[in-house]
Amino acid sequence: MRVAHLVPSLHPDEPENGILDLAGAAPAAGLELVVVAIATTALSPVPGRLRALGVPVVELGTAPWDPRSLPRLVDVLRRHRVDLLHTHVGNADTLGGLAGARLRMPVVSTVHRIESQPADASDRAKRAAKILARRRFVTRTIAISQLQRDWYAGAAADLVVLPNGVGDPGHGDATARERLRERLGVAADGVLVASVAPMRRGMGQDLLLDAVAALSDSSPVTVVLGGDGPLRPWLQARVDRDDELAARIVFHPTGDPLDLLRAADVMVHTTRSDAMPRRLVEGLALGLPAVASTTGGIPEIVTRDTGVLVALDAARIAAALDALAADPDRRARLGAAARQRFLDRFEAGRWAAELRGIYAGLLESGTATLSRR
Repeated sequence: MRVAHLVPSLHPDEPENGILDLAGAAPAAGLELVVVAIATTALSPVPGRLRALGVPVVELGTAPWDPRSLPRLVDVLRRHRVDLLHTHVGNADTLGGLAGARLRMPVVSTVHRIESQPADASDRAKRAAKILARRRFVTRTIAISQLQRDWYAGAAADLVVLPNGVGDPGHGDATARERLRERLGVAADGVLVASVAPMRRGMGQDLLLDAVAALSDSSPVTVVLGGDGPLRPWLQARVDRDDELAARIVFHPTGDPLDLLRAADVMVHTTRSDAMPRRLVEGLALGLPAVASTTGGIPEIVTRDTGVLVALDAARIAAALDALAADPDRRARLGAAARQRFLDRFEAGRWAAELRGIYAGLLESGTATLSRR
């Protein structure tokens, strides 16, 4: 079964579509993938990684809403003899719906975000076009969380819930883990708490800093902020001005976030809104207990058996971190349950197999498909 996946771009900082994870798991599920990106992404390693997995990659080289995108996409789908089109995010949904209608091809769309209210007339028009395209041209819509399913009710046909899967990252090398902890200044008996959310508005690092300030004086916690983003200079300046924060917080903007998670004892995620954060799923895979906010789709990842869900309140976050830091046996129990939850619900092989079932159902139901002349 040959399926084309259409995305806005293949930028490495846009992992929400899970294309690389799916590409690794697809062959075992009986899927042949073709990946099509609307825009060309300069210097991105993603196209090369996909090709190394044997996946054809095509970049249309057009801007959003460019009228040349539709005929180029139709040509690609014909040349690659695609059975079904699967779209991801925004403009890809609209463009893919139009291409599917032209070719009489089933279109599956995954919604990855909960959209904010439109800001102006232009935004309202674009949102209306997306909803119209989804209602008229999309055969099946997949929500990655129950929260999204509720949000999109009425705006999508035949909506089902299927979380994105993640490839098993493995636990890595124990020696490398210890070396990284030493470089980050974590004491031998210390507890490394990792945050790998991007440093941008709404992701909650400001609240996390408030929580660090509220930790008990005897807490063995060191919080490491991985990654980067537009708010890092502001966060760094705040930490530099406060000796108490500076003693507990380390910035680690370089390197693979997975390496930081492998070195961690606890993961923390205090975002104010997130549909289905991939990094939390990676934490499950690595057997990390999590302290996470109750917002968005997070409670569908972290449960009371795998971590601690907290309100957006600094004192409660601090109390949860203090409690986990003081109880290694509880951390071990939560971590083991987190790993099992990943295998049961979020592992990429299971995801690929369930996607194939959805695709097969649409193709076998008699939905008109592409003429291969």
